[in-house]
Amino acid sequence: MDKRFFNKLPLLLTFCLFTSFLPASGSVFCSASAHEDYGRTSRDYGTDGSKGSDGRSGRSGRNGQSQTIFVDGSPVNLDLSGQNGEDGEDGQRGDRPHCGHQPDNETHDIQAPDGGAGGDGGKGGDGGNGGSLTVYYSNLADLRKISVRATGGEGGRGGRGANGGLGCNCRRREWEVKTCTGTPGSADYKCKEKTYRCHDGRDGRTGDDGSNGNRGSLGILSIVKGKESLAGDIPTLQTAVSELTLKQFNLSKNKWNIRRGATSLLAPGSAIADEYREFEQRLEGTFQLVWQDRQPITSFAGQVATLNLNDNKQVEITFGEDLWVDGTSKTEANLTTLTVNNAIAKKDVTRLAVSEFAGAEQNLNLKIVDLAAKSHALQTQFRVKFRAQDNSSGLSDFRTVYEGDIPAELVTRDYNRFILALGKLPIPATALSPGVNVDIEVVATRSLGGRSAKQSINWQGQIRRR
Repeated sequence: MDKRFFNKLPLLLTFCLFTSFLPASGSVFCSASAHEDYGRTSRDYGTDGSKGSDGRSGRSGRNGQSQTIFVDGSPVNLDLSGQNGEDGEDGQRGDRPHCGHQPDNETHDIQAPDGGAGGDGGKGGDGGNGGSLTVYYSNLADLRKISVRATGGEGGRGGRGANGGLGCNCRRREWEVKTCTGTPGSADYKCKEKTYRCHDGRDGRTGDDGSNGNRGSLGILSIVKGKESLAGDIPTLQTAVSELTLKQFNLSKNKWNIRRGATSLLAPGSAIADEYREFEQRLEGTFQLVWQDRQPITSFAGQVATLNLNDNKQVEITFGEDLWVDGTSKTEANLTTLTVNNAIAKKDVTRLAVSEFAGAEQNLNLKIVDLAAKSHALQTQFRVKFRAQDNSSGLSDFRTVYEGDIPAELVTRDYNRFILALGKLPIPATALSPGVNVDIEVVATRSLGGRSAKQSINWQGQIRRR
């Protein structure tokens, strides 16, 4: 054997911590490294199968046709049934994996490729709803000549979930690898054999069955005494706030009473919802806005208001969350008039800030300014948490000496400035003395027209020495 091989052997053994020395061939086989993870299971050959396609959902059935008829005592036979929903498609079987060639003599456990999951079944289509029937009549008994079938369609069946693909089987389930440590021929040279295994691939899971579609609802009967068709409803509308003063807005709706026993009014064997509607009266109302706020209404471009006619023929108005409005409303002869006295953008409600902290003892005041200048319209209440530095413990901690509402008589408003007379609150005199460090949190609650918002204002500093 070449002597140069033995000269290089210590260097080779440095890189090959676990070796098998084969003197017949004059070679060294490194069968494992120092970082071998004996518990490791890896996918190092083949490819897992892909998931099967999901079944398509069935289409929903078409709703039955709604109809309006005028009865005169002649027999009428109507089929307003909704169509059945279609069945959902079945899912497709999961794909088989690509098993490939299992490698030999790996120094860790291996896992054969898994089969793909089966596709889910599609949802069944919903059945169509039965059509609605509106009947105009002069004699209620004439409805007994109307035979109607307004049933909902059946829901389609959900598709079936498909089976998953079969996983790969191992060609060789276990094998042994011999590993050695130390220097051949020396006392520390030891060898051992370790068994490794191959685990069969898992079969893909079976897809979920699709849910069945819902049955369609029964059609609804509406009856109107008279021969003239009802006008359409405009019970609600939206408009830009900036356009509210340009014209009056007319709203209308038909008021209905809800009753039970629809099939007792119709021919025997009729199928329709038990609850029916009976026309009571036509409601109409008009709305106009009177703007008296200091800002022009065009300042609120982009804001939207919603008008709604209620059953008392009054028109209610709702403004968006970003606009606070205060006003008075009155209704006379179906005309609702809203006079707006104050309007404030929400972003301007909570723009308070500390402007000055002055005085000491009973004359200690905290001054707060309204940067948006809206305090003439807003109701403002203050609550304070007054903390003073406690030097008695030697730790210089802040201690709460007062927490509560500030009485209205201790708050002075001068246009858009508030003076909070903190010195007149029941606070210990030692916490109001010059040189004391304080931490003050004021929570202001501001309200207008049924809406309110809170703002927290913090100030920390030292009561000034005289």
